[in-house]
Amino acid sequence: MTKDLSIDSIIALNNGVEIPVFGLGTYRMKDGAETRTAILSALKAGYRHIDTAKSYGNEKDVGEAIRASGIPRERIFVTTKLWNADHGYQKALKAFGKSLKRLELSYIDLFLIHWPVKGIRDETWRAMERLLQEGECRAVGVSNYMIRHLGELLEISATIPAVNQVEFHPYLFQEDLLKFCRKHKIQLETYCPLTRGRRLDDPKLRSFADRYSKTPAQILIRWALQHDLVVIPKSSHPGRILENADVFDFSIAEEDMKALDSFHENLRVSWDPTNVQ
Repeated sequence: MTKDLSIDSIIALNNGVEIPVFGLGTYRMKDGAETRTAILSALKAGYRHIDTAKSYGNEKDVGEAIRASGIPRERIFVTTKLWNADHGYQKALKAFGKSLKRLELSYIDLFLIHWPVKGIRDETWRAMERLLQEGECRAVGVSNYMIRHLGELLEISATIPAVNQVEFHPYLFQEDLLKFCRKHKIQLETYCPLTRGRRLDDPKLRSFADRYSKTPAQILIRWALQHDLVVIPKSSHPGRILENADVFDFSIAEEDMKALDSFHENLRVSWDPTNVQ
């Protein structure tokens, strides 16, 4: 488990590109001022990884905030995602170009397939490979892919996804998926690491928060970091953005990590890709 961490910590992906282990999710930030304020607050606090998607409807505001920050573009890692309606070779290429235009950036650091759409996702992956080869993005990956979807992809392509972004927290401890990704050098990244607040009042979790003099949210974030995950908690509140980043001055003991692992109850607070064909 990784314990020597800071807000500047990075992980090298399977193609050598470095991704910050800690970032800001922007799901449901649709108000332009809210999005820009959140991102500027996060960047001021030391965040250097911003995650967006076409379906979030805020790529334009993400790009505006990055430019307004005054931080050099190369120091900020930007992820966006291909929406379900844009699968297919030509459609995926066109959708990427539109995302790039909305962001008003010269490149994207990480481009993900948002969901394993049945029947045409292999064709979509060929477009992702082309974007990578042409330098339009620095890394490509997937989101919401289970072991079966990843295995299918590995059979048809020599390009291994750099990242698989999925819901992952102690209440959804997908250990087999984590092991599979580690085996194939796919970096697992977690969204909804805070269970969208649904377990922050759990007495079991609160007991660990009290033990470490931290908040339940900070325990959940630190747990994910110590499993070597990339973590992108979402908040639009400057105070919580700071709170979520205050996880680098302690580490969770190994026996407590195992206890937190045991919280698994197959809780999903987002969509469930388990049965997607």
